[in-house]
Amino acid sequence: MRITRYAAAFAAIGVVLTGCSSEAGNQAEQQTGNTVAVETETSFEPGTTMAELAEAGTMTVGTKFDQPGFGLLNPNTKAPEGFDVEIAKLIAAQLGIAPEDITWTETVSANREPFLMNGQVDMVAATYTINDDRKQKIDFAGPYYEAGQDIMVAAGNPLGIEGPDDLAGKRVCSVEGSTPAENIRTNYPEAQLTLFDVYSKCADALTNGQVDAVTTDNVILTGLVAGNPDGFELVGNPFTKEPYGIGVPKGDDAFRAFINDTLEEAFDNGDWADAWDRTAGAISGTEAPEPPAVDRY
Repeated sequence: MRITRYAAAFAAIGVVLTGCSSEAGNQAEQQTGNTVAVETETSFEPGTTMAELAEAGTMTVGTKFDQPGFGLLNPNTKAPEGFDVEIAKLIAAQLGIAPEDITWTETVSANREPFLMNGQVDMVAATYTINDDRKQKIDFAGPYYEAGQDIMVAAGNPLGIEGPDDLAGKRVCSVEGSTPAENIRTNYPEAQLTLFDVYSKCADALTNGQVDAVTTDNVILTGLVAGNPDGFELVGNPFTKEPYGIGVPKGDDAFRAFINDTLEEAFDNGDWADAWDRTAGAISGTEAPEPPAVDRY
């Protein structure tokens, strides 16, 4: 796993990686979102996932470990940090589960559905685009954010890539099992697609000249650019809509409804915007957008 190259992204969002003063420690706590208000009195219908998790006092969440701003492993705490992580903490808090009682499991794009189907995780918050193919295997709560597919190139954009039509004949990197990879394969077949399991390997390939461009959601690429601003730049021309949802096991309608209720409450009370400002918003320099409407399918 490549976390050293992207440690600079923590500095971009103000996370203190080292330090001995109490002031620094308090700043780190604020930035990483350890101020989630955990429910102390919970009551759920017996037999539901919510009741089981609340009784256990712990849960397992799948997320990314290599995406600055959304899910990046902190090399000091050995815990992931980012917007997806904060959303998961908000959901856990409504179950009475504190952040320190969450077990974080790395879920790369290709194993998110298998991990849910096999019971290896209770839910997945991992830049997880909602689409019909995935809903054949698992269910989604949300969306809680809408991204758009974009392109990252070497600084200076030496090949003049301005959009997906310019990828014909170019070596383009994405991740196996991802919506962006399938979009390139299906709609831009003249691109020479290279696939890895994680986006950090795509970033390394772009640095080493093995590929000409990297494509995935704009917010993921923004984090990678923040980690290496002298080496990468974002084309800045999104060409899809990617609604991010929380993955849950197929058929668990009560759990999905509970998460949707929690998301809507976070939209309304400002917790969602605060989570954005501490994480992805700090990297991108953008204020929290209007939250999307959750899908009650």
